[in-house]
Amino acid sequence: MIGILGHWFNKKVKNFFYAMGFFYQILRETLLFVRRKQVAFKVLVLQIYFTGVNALSIITFIALAMGVVIILQGITILPQFGQGDLIYIILTTIITRELGPILTAFIVIARSGTAIATELGHMVVTHQMEAYISVGISPVSYLIVPRFLGVIISLVILTIYFNVIGLFASFFITQLIKPIQFMEYFQNLIATLKVSDIIVSLVKSFVFGIIISTVATYHAFTVKIAATEIPQVVIKAVGQGFVLCIIANVIITILYYFFRLG
Repeated sequence: MIGILGHWFNKKVKNFFYAMGFFYQILRETLLFVRRKQVAFKVLVLQIYFTGVNALSIITFIALAMGVVIILQGITILPQFGQGDLIYIILTTIITRELGPILTAFIVIARSGTAIATELGHMVVTHQMEAYISVGISPVSYLIVPRFLGVIISLVILTIYFNVIGLFASFFITQLIKPIQFMEYFQNLIATLKVSDIIVSLVKSFVFGIIISTVATYHAFTVKIAATEIPQVVIKAVGQGFVLCIIANVIITILYYFFRLG
């Protein structure tokens, strides 16, 4: 039993250091991307289009739904306790700092994380990676870095879009159910929305983008010879992406309140 646990632990440690080395290589090639943008710029644009533009419809729907639900719950329950104005604080806190970044990240994991892991895993199985290397093209600089940057850029923009839709556009749908004066809503929302809320939201989306792209590409490169490995690495990439994003979300939130209170 001890031997099995020791072998499992050694394997995890080895994989951890391999992943850190892989991430370091991505960062190094990312710094050189400007010089090589003519090679991989098209891949970057396509990744932003797939991750960002193609996800706008589902992001819009979820943001509207979350905004409407939070507003309706707030304006229905809080006035009973004489705390009706708290709805604006709840909106900025829940949507901007929490739901916006994490729900957007989950959507990107489900769409782009799976697509990246599947595509790159297939390229490994069909020896396309070896073909790139044979002609002097680095798979990391040409295939991974554009996807790395594309996911980060798209996730930051999608998070901003989610926040705007959740905070403002849902107001017009709420008018059909329980009307609120627009100027009152807008002024109170702006008064409670802090710069720190926006910064935290952007930091989270940036970190989530790094996690999602790195995890998806890392697991794709663990495929060896069989196409049957691809679904397995996709499942691992999705599961690990969810877990790491949740952990990162908790850590950033704790740090926010620690420095705020400190």
